[in-house]
Amino acid sequence: MIASQKTVVLVEDSPVALTILQRLLNSSPEVTVVGTARDGVEGLEIITQTQPDVICTDLLMEKMDGLELTKRVMAQDPRPILVISNFVQNTDTDNIFRLLQAGAADVFPKPTTGSPTDYERVKAALIAKIKVLSNMKVAAKLQQQKQQLTPPVEPTTSRSSIKSDFLVTNIACGLRVITIGASTRGLQAMQKILCKLPPHFPLPIICTLHVGQGVLSGLVNWLSSECSLKVKVAEVGELPSPGTIYFAPEKNHLELDYRGKFIYSKAALGEKHCPSITVMFKSIANFYGKSTAGVLLTGLGNDGAEGLQAISQVGGLTVAQDEKDGAAFGMVKEAIALGAAQHLLCIEDITPFLVDTVFS
Repeated sequence: MIASQKTVVLVEDSPVALTILQRLLNSSPEVTVVGTARDGVEGLEIITQTQPDVICTDLLMEKMDGLELTKRVMAQDPRPILVISNFVQNTDTDNIFRLLQAGAADVFPKPTTGSPTDYERVKAALIAKIKVLSNMKVAAKLQQQKQQLTPPVEPTTSRSSIKSDFLVTNIACGLRVITIGASTRGLQAMQKILCKLPPHFPLPIICTLHVGQGVLSGLVNWLSSECSLKVKVAEVGELPSPGTIYFAPEKNHLELDYRGKFIYSKAALGEKHCPSITVMFKSIANFYGKSTAGVLLTGLGNDGAEGLQAISQVGGLTVAQDEKDGAAFGMVKEAIALGAAQHLLCIEDITPFLVDTVFS
């Protein structure tokens, strides 16, 4: 094995699928399969023996499925896990979010035999994904995380009991809105931030996340069950309300008009992402000015960097996810190069920092 090769363990109960995946991965000089298993029970043994850079596992298997395997690995010996399955299509939102919540780094629809062009396309995409994941730094995923993610609050405090002057007092301290941007691989990070926000949080949170078509509604439903705050897709003409998490819609940028109400806009010629983090950040900075807090999470590309710069330039607060959390550092790296990131924080520290800032 070449020293620079990325090592992979395949956990797959279908002999045909296993053969295809081995052929795909071993065709690259940069990747080598160091072990295979037929289910999660065997997989745990092989993983312990080989210590791979990346684990690729099917979802539905006998004895131990991919979800349980993910939970066990992330609790005991955390490393990047890619779930390759027929049941992680864009429409399989429940499966996808349960896997990501358990600690899986990403999902990949199971490849099938087809034309040579399709084969090469799938091979390139899969190998590229494994190369990115192999450099990710992952931490142990504790069980019962939903309870642990929610910080303790005073027992007499509830969202319904918060007085209006309490909200005004906190908003008057400086910040009036928080806006967060992340790429597809930032879903876990965004979940950690949003689920730690207390139920009495007095600001609107406006988010753009790069997700595949058809995933957004499932994402909102999933986060609604995990977060203390209301989660929804922003609607045209709606005024951002305190204590609500808004997401940009699919296939449209999310912006604010001159009254501060949500509007949608289409992608300009040559724009790679729609919705775009930068478009959202710039629009919010334009309306809220120095009362804006912008949070940019790691991801590939450069979307969000110029937007975070715009927030910083109007005197707002800017936070970026520290490189220590993972390898998909492109967006944050671009923001740092522009001098836009005032604070570099690990994902576990971002929400406490925001809460302390708002309630100080």
